[in-house]
Amino acid sequence: EGTLKLKVNREKSKVVSAAECPYLGYIIGAAGVLREGKEKVAKFKERIREVTRRNRSRRLGETIEELNAYIRGWGNYYKLAALKDKAIELDGWIRRKLRVIKLKQCKRVYTIACFLRDEGVKENQAFMVAGAGKGWWRLSKTRETHRAMGKEWFRKQGLVSLQSVVCKG
Repeated sequence: EGTLKLKVNREKSKVVSAAECPYLGYIIGAAGVLREGKEKVAKFKERIREVTRRNRSRRLGETIEELNAYIRGWGNYYKLAALKDKAIELDGWIRRKLRVIKLKQCKRVYTIACFLRDEGVKENQAFMVAGAGKGWWRLSKTRETHRAMGKEWFRKQGLVSLQSVVCKG
């Protein structure tokens, strides 16, 4: 204050270690490694939940377009952070949310089974999974739904991977 003739706001200013104080959504860790703030990841997940609500009655393609814009923006902002492991985890979670939407859009046991069969699942397994009586979230975790709607299937649908955005050179 004396040398630079600037007034310091005592309420906003503090002296702490960099790890204790997030700055612009980043946390500066040991050896200067940037990490994303935990509250920012929670906010990201909340936004994804809003976009992927099952009762929005939108086509899967429209939902993916809306997700892509948000994923690209968030990923580009946090590209400097050491986010590779978190991006892999979030990608899997987003795909599972989209599987739930697709399965719910099929509505009935027969149409779910036909969809799974058309995507390469054996017919008897497709009907067993579709008729299992599990909820949408549990159904989306089965091996057969992963086989039918894997990473490649979502790539064909146009879904952008958070990992590809974050890890882009």
